[in-house]
Amino acid sequence: MRRRDLLRGASALTALSYSRVLGANDKIQLGVIGCGERGREDMSNFLKNPSVDVTAVCDIYGVQIDKARQKAPNARDFTDHRKLLEMKEVDAVLIATPDHWHAAIAIDALNSGRDVYVEKPLTRTIEEGPPIVKAARVNERICQVGMQQRSGIHYLRAKREYFDTGRLGKITLARTWWHGNGYHLRRAPESLQQKPTNLDWARYLGPVKWRDYDPQQYWNFRAYLDFGGGQVTDLFTHWIDVVHMFMGQEIPKSAVAAGGVYNYKDGRTAPDTINVLLEYPTEFTATFEATLVPGITGAAVEMCGTEGRLYIDRGHYEFHPVGRNAPPVIVQAEPHDMTIDHVNNFLDCVRSRKLPNGDVLIGHRSAQASHLGNIAYVEKRRIDFDPQREEILPF
Repeated sequence: MRRRDLLRGASALTALSYSRVLGANDKIQLGVIGCGERGREDMSNFLKNPSVDVTAVCDIYGVQIDKARQKAPNARDFTDHRKLLEMKEVDAVLIATPDHWHAAIAIDALNSGRDVYVEKPLTRTIEEGPPIVKAARVNERICQVGMQQRSGIHYLRAKREYFDTGRLGKITLARTWWHGNGYHLRRAPESLQQKPTNLDWARYLGPVKWRDYDPQQYWNFRAYLDFGGGQVTDLFTHWIDVVHMFMGQEIPKSAVAAGGVYNYKDGRTAPDTINVLLEYPTEFTATFEATLVPGITGAAVEMCGTEGRLYIDRGHYEFHPVGRNAPPVIVQAEPHDMTIDHVNNFLDCVRSRKLPNGDVLIGHRSAQASHLGNIAYVEKRRIDFDPQREEILPF
């Protein structure tokens, strides 16, 4: 892709060429783009760091802006992210919009000279990843993707003790699952049944083809493949990123998947039950199992090797060595919020200019693996992938 094409549509932003050198005592001025529940939670984590001020907030729905300004009363507010990026006072942006806006906003922000913290998944489609990586590298910007396990203390400890040392032996299987995630079953409140006058539906749709206002497609966008990737990109992206971190392998060579809308016949297009299997060049497979039915809950990763297996979730990890009656090693997670640790890692890198723990290329690779699973599901076939060129091979 030519750089001219990459920057197309952002020439006005590029002309700003914003890049402020921060001194040790300078506060980082943050712009928040996407002020829904996750955006406000992330913003609160940023504000826990005394080096941050929220200077601007942006959302297509006035109610979300009002809630964000309760936490940042002096912030200017916008409904168009491009107007926010015209503010010279903004040093970095937090992007927590629905997935279908991540790529365009991230590229605009990076091309305008801002550092970016963007929620996972980095992309809605597999093709969107390389242009974001390029924008970060061409503009020499820090871009952290919100896969907070990369900064989780007990995840990093497990990596050092069991994977860097080879203690599990040859790992042939990585099992992951996320059962009963009720967030994908959200119902729009009564206040949204008719389109509010302060909700810009056309702006919300953005790059997605036109359809009449639908409260569910706004409120529960994760259930619609036009706006996100369902449980695979929302949940599996976290876990496959853990697998990539542990294994040092980030690019699968094939994907298969099966699932469907088996129970929740409410108009959703993302499956309520899904199984994905990825194969990697270094001879191991990674699986993902998810269902929204309430009879089963829980979420974890289990790495299975010839010398033992390691189970890990957000609260602890367990090592079970091979051998009859061999006692397990159980380690509880430290009393740290790993999302705050991930935010602080980003802020440290804004000042040091070092690559962050969840760098944009890492985020692209984990989203890419998830997208391959979704493509296999949608096309009902095995997807073969070239790990060198990172391209889907012809059918």
